[in-house]
Amino acid sequence: MEMQNFAPIMFGGLVLTMLIGFPVAFSLAFLGLACGFFAITMDWFPASFMANLPINIFGILSNDLLLAIPFFTFMGAILEKCGLAEDMLDSMGQLFGPVKGGLGYSVIIVGFILGAITGTVAGQVIAMALISLPVMIRYGYNMRYATGVLAASGTITQLVPPSLVLVVMADQLGRSVGDMYRGAWGPSILQVLIFALYTFALGVIKPHHVPGIPKEARTMDGWALWMKCLRGIIPSAFLIFAVLGSMGGLPGIDTAIATPTEAGAMGCVGALLLAAMHKRLDKNLIWEAMHGTMRLTAMVVFILIGSRVFSMVFQGVDGARWVENMLSNLPGGQVGFLIVVNIFIFFLAFFLDFFEIAFIILPMLGPVADKMGIDMVWFGVLLCVNMQTSFMHPPFGFALFYLRGIADTLFKDGRLEKPIKSNDIYMGAIPWVIMQVLLVVIVIFVPQSVTMFLEKTEKVDLDKVVIEMPVEQDATTPADSQKEVDDLFKKK
Repeated sequence: MEMQNFAPIMFGGLVLTMLIGFPVAFSLAFLGLACGFFAITMDWFPASFMANLPINIFGILSNDLLLAIPFFTFMGAILEKCGLAEDMLDSMGQLFGPVKGGLGYSVIIVGFILGAITGTVAGQVIAMALISLPVMIRYGYNMRYATGVLAASGTITQLVPPSLVLVVMADQLGRSVGDMYRGAWGPSILQVLIFALYTFALGVIKPHHVPGIPKEARTMDGWALWMKCLRGIIPSAFLIFAVLGSMGGLPGIDTAIATPTEAGAMGCVGALLLAAMHKRLDKNLIWEAMHGTMRLTAMVVFILIGSRVFSMVFQGVDGARWVENMLSNLPGGQVGFLIVVNIFIFFLAFFLDFFEIAFIILPMLGPVADKMGIDMVWFGVLLCVNMQTSFMHPPFGFALFYLRGIADTLFKDGRLEKPIKSNDIYMGAIPWVIMQVLLVVIVIFVPQSVTMFLEKTEKVDLDKVVIEMPVEQDATTPADSQKEVDDLFKKK
């Protein structure tokens, strides 16, 4: 066997290992080590190559940027459990309720806001479904629309800054987190508009699917209702703007005054203050938030270690060259490359979550995209848009699993009159997956949707650069010096 034929075998083994269902981190580490020692026996690289593995892993784990992950996770966990979602959904539901599709609009808007402050799909889907699903079903909303809008609005958190996915993308692609955040604002807003337009169209074509809430069902109106909405939105918006603005993650702010880690720490303090304002800050809340943060951080670290073991051996057998030769010669140039990569990621997301894709696949694709002249921020945000569909794919989408569990709980508690079928959840997800794919297409063919908020860099034509050197004046002769002395005496 020749070394250049081993890279595709390793990649095939990776896919097969993923399908087995064993924990990804340990599967990757085992596969990488086994292939590495096999490569040593074949004299493809020396044993000292594998001896560099511990140093390599410690070098990655010492990256300060990764500290932002537990900070942002803890911030989101605190805000998720402090009652913010309940207050926002209640007030927004009453504000938009009388309009056709009003409850759908409120779920989409609150999903966008919560996506910026919680950062976890599971918590967001569960919180919104517990509050909104019984209300939507009670007032006659179509079952498939109700489950679809709740699941889709929960996945917005993967794209809206300060998303953890974008932090990982920035680390893997070697770009600043602030650039990734600024680039993600365009697609985030487009996602919300697409969801809202679909709801509006459904209200026009099939108004009985998204009826308005009768006026007598509203418990608040007028200025009191507006004040309740503002009390939920303004403190949260201030916290997010402060966190994102401090690291240059807002449009118009190209200058960062804090690192992502420092901004995450500041966000944790702000989240604790918001929880205290809502009178929900206690020992149980902090313990649950710390427990959830510990679990997620440990998962990320072990996936990172396993993926690094695999990728180092994969690079050692010239896997990067194999991937580059396979993808750089596709027809259509940059667009052809992006279309093929996104189709691959779309189907891969049926089996892997976004952390696994980012740590395993992105190191293979990033160098190829960079050599093709593709803007790395555009590439990272585009893949982030694509990977949010991984939570919506029937039958493996985790957002659908969360919704399935919540629906059963609500029925057992008597808050739903009849059970929700799995078929309704899966069929209800399809239109929203199509809308997310539509956003992928928009970002591919309209890169300005990402780059318009980035700092413009002037391109310099090196062929037209002229270097001018200052011309030194000739030293004065003794005669000139004597003449200057005579002139000076004459003036005196």
